[in-house]
Amino acid sequence: MTRKVIEIDETKCNGCGQCVAACHEGVIALVNGKAKVVNELLCDGLGSCIPQCPQGAIRLVERPTGECPHIFAKTQSFWPIQLALVAPFAPFPKDLVIAADCTAFVTPNFHELLGERRVLIACPKLDPPRGYGEKLAEIFRRNAIDSLEILHMEVPCCFGLVRLVEESVRRSGKTIPLVITTLSIRGEVIQKVSRTTLEEESY
Repeated sequence: MTRKVIEIDETKCNGCGQCVAACHEGVIALVNGKAKVVNELLCDGLGSCIPQCPQGAIRLVERPTGECPHIFAKTQSFWPIQLALVAPFAPFPKDLVIAADCTAFVTPNFHELLGERRVLIACPKLDPPRGYGEKLAEIFRRNAIDSLEILHMEVPCCFGLVRLVEESVRRSGKTIPLVITTLSIRGEVIQKVSRTTLEEESY
């Protein structure tokens, strides 16, 4: 299995550093006046740094997937959890929760809602949406996700996360049981909807 990562032609690089600023994963650094890939495993393969290079020194190439160093099986904890930082080729467990950022801060028993499932967090209003849909679709394509839950707030902007995830599932070509849980601004579960049975449970 392979994945896309960036490759830098140092003969073209003029050391301007624009690619370093554009890379939010910390993949690139300036070393002796040249941009270098210093942490390939963190590259998300979206290539947001490519259009920022005025010299055309960066391109996407295929590399073996390998192992992701950010999964610690002994504690059932996972890192990173921000969707913007997650590599789409990383292995994922079968049960996944995608939560709006605010949910953890208003819900006293947030970790009880998660259990031992892996969680990804994102803000549909503040986070840049570019690439998120394809990143999630790639995660769904590459992994055998048995269950998927979206946790979001009752406020209107949070419903963008639901649309994003649903569209990504469709793009992946997979059929994944999906539960959508809506929380009040006080952190209470006020609605839980299954998209597989279309049954609705209110609290």
